Amino acid sequence: MLEMSDQALAIVQRSFTMRIRAESWLGGQLLADSIPIADGSETRDRSLAVPERITLTVPARDRGVDWDPGADPAHPLAAYGQMLRIDYGVEVGSHTEWINRGWFLITDTETGDDTVTVTAQGLLTLIQEADFVAPFQPSSTDTLASVARALVEPALTVSIDSTLTDRAVPLGMQWDTDRLGSLNEVLDAWPADAGVTEDGYLLIEPLSDSGSPVLALTDGVGGTVVKWQGSSSRDGAFNAVVAQGEDSSGNQIQGVAYDRVAGSPFRYGGNFSPLPVPYRMQTPLLRTVAQCRDAAAAGMTRLRRTASRKLSVTMLPHPGLMTGDVVSVTGAGLTAEPGIVESLSLPYSPSAQTLTVRVLNG
Repeated sequence: MLEMSDQALAIVQRSFTMRIRAESWLGGQLLADSIPIADGSETRDRSLAVPERITLTVPARDRGVDWDPGADPAHPLAAYGQMLRIDYGVEVGSHTEWINRGWFLITDTETGDDTVTVTAQGLLTLIQEADFVAPFQPSSTDTLASVARALVEPALTVSIDSTLTDRAVPLGMQWDTDRLGSLNEVLDAWPADAGVTEDGYLLIEPLSDSGSPVLALTDGVGGTVVKWQGSSSRDGAFNAVVAQGEDSSGNQIQGVAYDRVAGSPFRYGGNFSPLPVPYRMQTPLLRTVAQCRDAAAAGMTRLRRTASRKLSVTMLPHPGLMTGDVVSVTGAGLTAEPGIVESLSLPYSPSAQTLTVRVLNG
């Protein structure tokens, strides 16, 4: 959860007055610090390559300022490298407490008769767009950390959690086109997780879906509505992950992780299937059986984000909630059940917020 004062946390559990502040930056220079926002929303979804997306509706002209970028590449709302910093404000007594929701790259601007619609995405867009112009080959001294930095910087500054264990990258590795795919292969093999922080840098840290709940959600309290999502499918389901690599002699090695969560509908040895139903991942970055086993276990954690049972939650907007936050859910037949926020939609005008919460024990 984003940092908020105790006062603000108490206020957002009931009706409150909200504000939105948007700044536009280009090349490290502030272009505008008071963009008028008539409406908008922010969505985050951990299953997407670029999880963050916002849309803003801005008056075409406001207080004598023309917010239509036209053909001006240096306009605050043009899509030539302009970045938006979004702050969500909560009135606390006589002042407004601002919660930084992050930085977003403007990807599209459309002008109507009276309004300008701005679409912006998370900063991983910079990596997704930047396919290699020539094959990328790590050197003999490169490690997972140095390769991750080489793939991302200077577009984004990389911060690596000190608890991760770095190791050498095998000779002969080569990636031909997909820069973001190459980064994800490094993260899968490490294993590690990565996300852009609200301050705009890429944080690489151990992959984990655990922690103490930051918020209790109770059906019917404060207008909160908790429902099970209705879809169910065997398509793409699995109960095992097989991670394969090569040892120093070129022999194929592998590690396997099984879904053994007691409440999982795909639990290995349960009713889903009497046989293993594997998901396979393969990379020469895995050089030992231990590395393969760690990658398989991490792959199971990551893939369960899309395969597990999920709840739909409608609630008052909470500007501190982020994807990956653990919450406690009471409702839909559950009592104080831990869950993790997989996706969210946060309105930038007075209306309800929606969450998709994955039940951790199922």
